[in-house]
Amino acid sequence: MNFKSRLLTLLLFWTFSILSFSQERDYSAFEKYVKSKGDAFTKENDFKKAQSLFLQREWDSTLVYTSKQLSVKPTNIQLTNFSHFLRGYSFKQQNVFDEAKSEFLKITDDFDFHLHVKIFLGEIALEQEQYAKALESLKGIEEIPDDELLGLRRSNIEANIGLCYLHLDEYDTADVYLQRNLLFLEAQKDTIGLIGAYGNLATNYDYKDKLDETIFYYKKAYELSTYTDAYALKADASFNMYQIEKYLQNPEKAYQYIEAYNEARDAENDQNEIAKVLKLEKQIAVEQKQREVSLLEAENKVKEAQKDGLMLSSVILLLLLGTGVYFYREKVKSNTIISAQKEDLDELNATKDKLFSIVSHDLRSSVHALKSSNTDLVDNLEAKNLEKVHTLLHSNSAIVNGAYNLLDNLLNWALLQTKQSYFEVTELRLFFIVEQVAHNYKALLLEKKIHFENTILKKDKVFADQESLKIILRNIIDNAIKFSNPEDSIKIYTQETREGYCDLVIEDTGLGMSETTRQNLLQETIVTSEKENKDIIGSGLGMQLCKSMIKKNNGVFFIESTLGKGTKMIVSLSKIAPNG
Repeated sequence: MNFKSRLLTLLLFWTFSILSFSQERDYSAFEKYVKSKGDAFTKENDFKKAQSLFLQREWDSTLVYTSKQLSVKPTNIQLTNFSHFLRGYSFKQQNVFDEAKSEFLKITDDFDFHLHVKIFLGEIALEQEQYAKALESLKGIEEIPDDELLGLRRSNIEANIGLCYLHLDEYDTADVYLQRNLLFLEAQKDTIGLIGAYGNLATNYDYKDKLDETIFYYKKAYELSTYTDAYALKADASFNMYQIEKYLQNPEKAYQYIEAYNEARDAENDQNEIAKVLKLEKQIAVEQKQREVSLLEAENKVKEAQKDGLMLSSVILLLLLGTGVYFYREKVKSNTIISAQKEDLDELNATKDKLFSIVSHDLRSSVHALKSSNTDLVDNLEAKNLEKVHTLLHSNSAIVNGAYNLLDNLLNWALLQTKQSYFEVTELRLFFIVEQVAHNYKALLLEKKIHFENTILKKDKVFADQESLKIILRNIIDNAIKFSNPEDSIKIYTQETREGYCDLVIEDTGLGMSETTRQNLLQETIVTSEKENKDIIGSGLGMQLCKSMIKKNNGVFFIESTLGKGTKMIVSLSKIAPNG
């Protein structure tokens, strides 16, 4: 068994807790040192605010006040160093690695946290896949006494060094460092860290082609993940076990693990939604507190003004003027809100009209077809024509499945149009996404005796939103099956026709389409024109949804088809990160 092609994706997951201070006590130790060293400069108001916000992990606000501090003509090189350090760390926490590296490189070697600078530069190089450069920064620090590390954990440094050696194909040396990290985490009983450590060791043994050790550590990671509420860890551990059982040809166990993976992802999404709500509540609480502070300040100003009788008239006049300005601004704000709400309402009404049009047209067609089929079914049951009954039942199943797919597409399309869908562009490996989606169509492919082949290279990667890419694939594969004859074939592969883009091709040998139909499908419309095969019910909404989601992923959609010879659906996606 070999999982080498999945290494980079796995490492993004396994090293997350290593590339940051994952344990609360480590944060506390590091923050104490930052506070104690930074207190020498708290006479500078902007730096004092920056340090306070840094300790509250308010990274954007930290960047604002450190920028203000650096805009002043520098008088103390260590104060300048400290400001660049807080900025570099804040950028690093936000995964803005180039900016973080730029800030750290501005710090002189006599700075109190110069070891941290080297370590953070090493971690950034590791994130940017510059493994030799990362090793150059991290090597040697492992010998530094603990009291000079100022809150950093030696085991994290050793684990990162191990990962560098792993990427540089020095697996035995990597094993030494990863085992050290494992022993430390076992002593600390750090559950989250142990899951990552087991995963790193499993990956290393996979590279060494040691099957038993690879399986052992992946199982350890999975078993430990079941005792946590870290659903992202559970999902990745479950998916690794699914791949193992799939390789070992244990389909029942593989199915259990893929079910566990789906449950963990659903729980993770729920957890993210809760986190968003909590964050919003916190923002509201802060705004409320700010309003209370503003109100108290206003009351204090009024009381001070009342002490001086000669200023009473001026204070009243200012209050009246302020009230007038306030109500004028509130009126302007209300008008702006009303105008925005009207635009949103018009857009929602347009969306509603489109939805009603599709529902009335396509659901009515499906229900009418089902009604007619059921009438034939009753007649043939009475005549005991079992062969015809069997055919009609299969037809009913196809009609119901088509109606279900229509409703699913309607929901996703409505969410997309009303901007309610969650969208996050990340680096994805196409082979595994296609495998997950195609797994759901295995029974239908077998029923129609369609030969399916996924020849995508496991190293092929694109940047896209995972859930929307799955919806795109589901609709295209569903259409390929729907418009294929029994014993036809469907092949999925990649090609490169433009620099920086990867073309995902879904090719079938089915019914194909005319040039007119092909042109209509590429237009920005919801209901397609009349199709060559009138026995297949469909509105074109699924294809419209695909086009909208491909466009939102900054991709391009092409169709190549010949009537009677088959179709190629081509989705061209970027291989470069949006901010790359």
